[in-house]
Amino acid sequence: MNAAPKLTPKQPDNQLKSIIKLAILAVGGQGGGVLTSWIEAAARSQGYITQATSVAGVAQRTGATIYYIEMAPQGGEGAAMPVFSLAPSGGDVDIMIAAEMMEAGRAILRGFVTPDRTTLIASSHRTLALSEKMTPGDGIASSDEVRAAAEIAADQLILFDMDKLAADNGSVISSALFGALAGSGTLPFPRVAFEEAIQASGKGVAASLRAFGAAYARAQSPNPEAPPAEAPPAPMQASRDPSPRGPARLLSQWQALEAEARALPGAEMALLGLRRVVEFQDLAYGRDYLAHLRPLAQQDRGDGKLAEAAAKHIANAMCYDDIIRVADLKTRKSRFDRIQTEMKADDKPVQLTEFFHPRGEEIISLLPVALGTWIEARPRFAAWIDRRVNKGRRIRTHRLRGFVLLYVIAGLRRTRRYSLRHQVEQAHLLNWLNLCNETLPKNYDLAVELLLCRRLIKGYSDTHVRGLSKFARILDTLPALIERDDAAQWIARLREAALQDSTGNALDGAIQTVLSFAKPPG
Repeated sequence: MNAAPKLTPKQPDNQLKSIIKLAILAVGGQGGGVLTSWIEAAARSQGYITQATSVAGVAQRTGATIYYIEMAPQGGEGAAMPVFSLAPSGGDVDIMIAAEMMEAGRAILRGFVTPDRTTLIASSHRTLALSEKMTPGDGIASSDEVRAAAEIAADQLILFDMDKLAADNGSVISSALFGALAGSGTLPFPRVAFEEAIQASGKGVAASLRAFGAAYARAQSPNPEAPPAEAPPAPMQASRDPSPRGPARLLSQWQALEAEARALPGAEMALLGLRRVVEFQDLAYGRDYLAHLRPLAQQDRGDGKLAEAAAKHIANAMCYDDIIRVADLKTRKSRFDRIQTEMKADDKPVQLTEFFHPRGEEIISLLPVALGTWIEARPRFAAWIDRRVNKGRRIRTHRLRGFVLLYVIAGLRRTRRYSLRHQVEQAHLLNWLNLCNETLPKNYDLAVELLLCRRLIKGYSDTHVRGLSKFARILDTLPALIERDDAAQWIARLREAALQDSTGNALDGAIQTVLSFAKPPG
């Protein structure tokens, strides 16, 4: 029997060691494609063979787009061409660029960042994901946890707010990320190669180079997160008077209301609430606001809890969201100016499309009380209206027809007080305030918690209905709690449970706990 041939271990290919692997995570609008093209151009100008691929995501619904670049120096004559990978692999990335804080966290979770080799370059700003926005309460994930994980997971970490730096220099985040990459020293190219790549693109070159240079300097700083020292501020100029302007008669009435608000406990919050209410409707509505607030604020114990909760949440309750409010906000000049600035359109025309999906109930609620009530009492007629209006609509407000339509709807503010929706909101407001006023002499802390529960109700359409339902279900537990000394704590727990998810499952479980264990003593 012949002996098996002796196998010689395969020697590692030294050419593989020279391949630089770089991945970029960016969501739509952050210029990931532009950044990739700049990196390719810089590498090729320095004699590197380069390949770039991308796997598209759907914004933050299913994750960011992953751009992947591999590059290697060209070998001598007759050298074999390297075979590049099409996508990054965990534990095999040299440079990881994340255009947002949570994208850095996702890169770490997927194993793209490892302490033995990876340089992590990330912007510390936040672009909220849909899951964070959909949470009824504060659903914003903690950036501190991602920062701590990045410090452990990365071989080198460059982290600062590149979005703000880019905006301060009149550019976008891709140029700041490119500057941080150049300043990190992880690519063996001179600074001029990066700058020439920007110049070759021919678009927004001056602003991009400013942001690139600022980010380059920050990346080379011993503490990139610390902003550079600024010159001492110039002596303060007289600021523009923020007080309202208008006819002397109306200004006199406003000043009288403002003086009343300043005299109340929790005056700072009361003034904010008053301004919001008057902007929402008119001065008479501001007088109604102070009339609702005064009895509660004057019973504050001095800790400010009652006065501030009442001032904030009464204003929020009075400034409910309806179609009139939405149309008003979408047709304000300040909004068009902001969009023009954010799009960096200068004097170029911008096309705007507003998405509306009104339900039949919302249209009926705009009608006068008698007519709206008459229609609601006839379900078949109300359903007929809903079938005709409950459709998604795209209103182009850059055109006269679309803008005028919304402007006319916003003008219905003058008739809002006579609408069915206003009557319903006022009845709900008064019932809630009466309950708080009745509870206050018996249990101060419980009255405060009942005021705070108003934060559950916000938005319009289905969002408003869900919040109103949660609010009502919490108040339904009050008879089982009212005699307990810890009633305020129980209401606070129910409110926090209601804020955990939009479905209400957490609230259902908390209510079952209340009904099972929070019975009056004896």
